[in-house]
Order: sequence, then C-alpha cells, then structure tokens
Amino acid sequence: MEADNTSSVQPSIFILRGIPGLEAYYTWIALSFCFMYITALLGNGTLLLFIKLDPTLHQPMYFFLGMLSLIDFVLSSTIMPKMLSILWFEFTEIYFEACITQMLFIHTFAALESTVLLAMAFDRYVAICNPLRYYAIFTNSVVIKIGLASFIRCVLATTPLTYLLKRLSYCNSNIIHHSFCEHMAVAKLACGDITLNSLYGMIVALLIVVVDVILILITYLLILRAVFLLSSRDDRFKAINTCGSHICAILVFYIPGILSTVIHRFGKNAPLHIHILMVTCHHMAPTMVNPIVYGVKTKQIRDSFVKQFQRLQWDT
Repeated sequence: MEADNTSSVQPSIFILRGIPGLEAYYTWIALSFCFMYITALLGNGTLLLFIKLDPTLHQPMYFFLGMLSLIDFVLSSTIMPKMLSILWFEFTEIYFEACITQMLFIHTFAALESTVLLAMAFDRYVAICNPLRYYAIFTNSVVIKIGLASFIRCVLATTPLTYLLKRLSYCNSNIIHHSFCEHMAVAKLACGDITLNSLYGMIVALLIVVVDVILILITYLLILRAVFLLSSRDDRFKAINTCGSHICAILVFYIPGILSTVIHRFGKNAPLHIHILMVTCHHMAPTMVNPIVYGVKTKQIRDSFVKQFQRLQWDT
C-alpha cells in the first residue's frame, strides 16, 4: 500500500513500550531519571531566576546561558513526565497528535541547544580575541536577534518532520519500542515507503548538528591560536578558564549523541534498551549537568547565589 496525502491512515493512539528488556528494573530506572529531572528543573530554574534578578548577570554571556537553561527546561519537561508515567504507572498510551507534538518539541529543542552552543562559542571568541569591542558587537538587540534566528532556523528545519509523518499510512503495529516519540521510531511503523523520512532526517542532522560542530571546532581553533599568542601565562590560563564551562557543556551534549549515533549505525546486534538509554541520556544529561557546571565554575553565578541567599536571610 503506497502512502500519500490522500490515502494516509493514522492510528488514533500509539503505545510506547518504555525500555523493552528492562521491565524488571523499571522502578529503579524511574527513580534515577526522576532524580535527573528534578535536578534539571531546579538547576535550570535557579539559573534563570538568578539571571533575571541579578543586574550583574545582564550580560551577553549570561543571556545565552539563560537561553540554554530555558531550552533544557523545556526539553526535559517534554521527555520525562511521559517517560516516568510509563515506567512507574504503565501509562503507555499516547494520542497520535500528542506523539507528533512531542516529537516536534524534542527535535526542535535538541537542534536549538546545538545552535545556542554555537552562538556561545562565537561569544567566547569575541570575548577573548576582540575584548575591546565585545560589548559593541554583542549588544542586547544582537543577542535577541541571534536567539530569534536560532529558533526560526530550528523550527523551519524540524517542522517538515510532522508533515512527513502525517503523510504516511500506518497499517502495521501501533506499538513504538521507545520511551518517547522520535521521528524514525514513529516512521518505522508505516507500511509505505519511508525513504524520504530517512533522507530528510539525515539532511537536518547534517545542516544543523554537523555544521554546528564544524563551526565550533573552527571557533575554538581560533581561540587557541589567540590564547597561545598571549605573553603572560596567567592571561593564557584566565582566557582558557573562561571557556571551561562552555567546553564542558559541548562535551556533555555532543559525546552522548555521537555514541548514540555510532551504536545505532554500527551496533545492530546491541540490545534495544541500550539504544533507548543512550538516546535518553543524550537528551537528559545536558539538562542536568549544564546548570551544575556553570554554577560551580562561574564566579559571577556563585556570587549571585550568595547575594540572593543573603537577601533571603535579611527578608526573613
């Protein structure tokens, strides 16, 4: 049966299997992911609150960090509530439109995180290589424009995925062997040709993630070149230290994604639950780790925490 716009058959409900093969450990897995989710909510919510309340953090670097925290807040809240309801309460059903919406949010905000990490790399480049013009280049209006352009870029790239799924006929099983709705996990349930889905997914990955990684690498090569030209060892250490949190955020975001892709492409014999856990960690690890890393390694944020804590004490 050929899938097209006029004859597409869509199920009203999908069944999410959770993590097949690990059903006996669902309680402990759910507790672990619940801890990650609570940490992500508290950490990113606290960062957003500090950036809003503390005027000393009203700088381009922290506005980008605020964007990253907001993305992580939304991404974790898109994945975890449904996943925890599956693991704890066996609420496996999800409506077709809700599944498509979840898929769109996951792919859009994952792409947006990559784009903001790239913007933060440019921010560090200007701060280190052209510090005297930093505030002239990264004005508030420029930061807002970068944020809007990043959002529009990712929405335009991922929105066609919804059409590509809705055009298909789902005459096979409605059971998704996953904990949340992903583009190809849903597309594989179709009985029509999904070559276009697979091709477009690869194009999006190349145009967003691969391009972002290449530009980030080029940016850091230019940063390292500028750092090594500094005469003072202390100046070199200080310059590198300002990039520490951002480098950690990059590694935490991209390494699980690369490992997940490698296992998916070459680990055909790997158990399904390994694929699912890797993809979940790829999405969830940055949401939990980013606020911790920035909170610990960034002096201005630590000072803001102390300031807000003292203010709270005075108020009480």
